[in-house]
Amino acid sequence: MNIAFFGAEGKAGSAIVSRLRAAGHEVRELELGDEPDVAGCDAAVDFTTPEAAPLDVRAALEQGVSCIVGTTGWDPGELGAIAAERGLRLFVAPNFSIGAVLMMRFAREAAAHFPRAEIVELHNEAKKDAPSGTAKATAVLMGGEPAIHSVRLPGLVAHQEVIFGGEGQLLTIRHDTTGRESFADGVLLALEKLDELPPGLTLGLEALLS
Repeated sequence: MNIAFFGAEGKAGSAIVSRLRAAGHEVRELELGDEPDVAGCDAAVDFTTPEAAPLDVRAALEQGVSCIVGTTGWDPGELGAIAAERGLRLFVAPNFSIGAVLMMRFAREAAAHFPRAEIVELHNEAKKDAPSGTAKATAVLMGGEPAIHSVRLPGLVAHQEVIFGGEGQLLTIRHDTTGRESFADGVLLALEKLDELPPGLTLGLEALLS
């Protein structure tokens, strides 16, 4: 596929672009602040900032290109409606690590069996939004509005644990991202499934997992 990639200069972006090229995709790198030009691309991928992502996505949709977005901290609802009107796909996921999505799935199952739970999410200090999109999505899946604790420190990549408490027992479900190249697995899956999605907005990598 011919892919336009917004945010290729970032840590996550550069790692994902390398994997996409290794998988045989052609990638047009668009750095933050570039004038969006994605005409002729099969899809656009965005890993930028909450401020830039809506502009990038709007530009891509206006040029007839479906989008895959890993940027969190913004509301894709309005642009999802635009995508639906144009017969395009807008796929947004708070986390493209397949392991993290499975962690969320397991947390949802465990929540039905424990009276209390709290979420601790840890990211590099450069991450702008807190709580993370993954933590907020996990809380929604679990129900009951569990407390979320956010940690931002150098040396971290992306980590989350969900701690469940009951009488005489604790259960901890944890996922650690040690390298950003793991996000490429989810992006590759999203590219493979993109044309099978309904027009408009689809949220979460779990929608692509059986």
